[in-house]
Amino acid sequence: MILEKLFGFDASKHKVSTEIMAGLTTFLTMAYILAINPQIFGVLANQGMSPDAVFTATALAATIGTMIMAIYAKKPFGLAPGMGLNAFFVYTVCIGMGYTWQFALTAILLEGIVFIVITVSHARTAIVKSIPLTIKNAISAGIGLYIAFIGLRNAGIIVTNKTTTVGLGDFSQPAVLLALFGVIFTSILVVFRIKGSLFLGILVVTIIGILFGVTHPTGIVSLPPSVAPLFCQFEFSQIFSWDMLIIVFTFLFIDLFDTIGTVVGASIRSGMVDKDGNVDRIDKIFMADAIATTAGACLGASTTTTYVESASGIEEGGRTGLTSFVIAACFILSLLFAPLFLSIPPAATGPVLVIVGVMMMSSANSIDFTDYSEAIPAFITMLLMPLAYSISDGIMLGVISYVLLNGLTKNTKKISPLLLVMAILFIIRYCANIYLAQ
Repeated sequence: MILEKLFGFDASKHKVSTEIMAGLTTFLTMAYILAINPQIFGVLANQGMSPDAVFTATALAATIGTMIMAIYAKKPFGLAPGMGLNAFFVYTVCIGMGYTWQFALTAILLEGIVFIVITVSHARTAIVKSIPLTIKNAISAGIGLYIAFIGLRNAGIIVTNKTTTVGLGDFSQPAVLLALFGVIFTSILVVFRIKGSLFLGILVVTIIGILFGVTHPTGIVSLPPSVAPLFCQFEFSQIFSWDMLIIVFTFLFIDLFDTIGTVVGASIRSGMVDKDGNVDRIDKIFMADAIATTAGACLGASTTTTYVESASGIEEGGRTGLTSFVIAACFILSLLFAPLFLSIPPAATGPVLVIVGVMMMSSANSIDFTDYSEAIPAFITMLLMPLAYSISDGIMLGVISYVLLNGLTKNTKKISPLLLVMAILFIIRYCANIYLAQ
């Protein structure tokens, strides 16, 4: 069967309709990057980084990366230029440090090449296997908290508060009320186990949003802008500088552990792991991510990474590369139907992320909270993902605390040599951040 050969689809275990619905759901929860990325990079428009070209580069990078995931890795993950990494590109490297966007793209290209080397050498797989099972379970639960927080923020239910840092949004606003309705409506569909409940939640809230002025359709079809202004615009004159080394190192660590966190967390939740928490075909998943980063740099996109929103499609039942293929197809179609896709409001996708967050919390049941040498690092991992707004920081600080706590309490048998090396590298990485901040 062609679907089995291309995407790892097994007709005895999987349904085409389920995989398609899962792909659509993941795409709809990821599609915000098509609107946000051009906005973030618009700050550099006066330096020649066209926001229109960024839109096309974002869609193409997502298409290429996710298609590689579909056919090569045969797993249900979507890829696109990552949030956080794009802000680091613009505000730290270009504005804070004063480098050109061409210099930053060169750093991403080098990071992608290093990723490929690390993946071919199986170093990434060894890293995943060295992470304690407790931390792996905490990663899944932490991503649940993180993705729910993203949904609440995007929907306006949680907002910035100068006094308390965060607070409740304005419930008199139509968008917030619509998002609250979305949480309740989608929750009811999930409780009744309605097939495609997450996708239906997005669809219904988007349509209702038109009546309340929250959804703003601006059209259906438009021609995509050219990516030529960004294509292969690299600056190799300073690739051996100390700043380049630190920037590549930072991109590498964030991308590496964001991807590890997403893949491990979503796989544990969906049962795509063995008893030790090891993910099937993880080398191929990592290679798809590495190639996507390198290809994205050539297109002019910031670091392309595996999206945590993939969990929404996995919760809908997506298990094979067919889900990823649907995501990739949606991204390529978005080049022509951008006005239609970009009209989906955060009030429609936010509730879905909240529900997915609830679903991913179940892995916390596997953590032994009576053993504080395990519970404290796990709690730090879970807590800091939403509070630091970073999957990678949650993992790194969780690993550092695990090594320190167990090392200082003479539980050294729990610490493998590679885990110790990782903790040291993470500490070095934070020292590098201090350097960048100066």
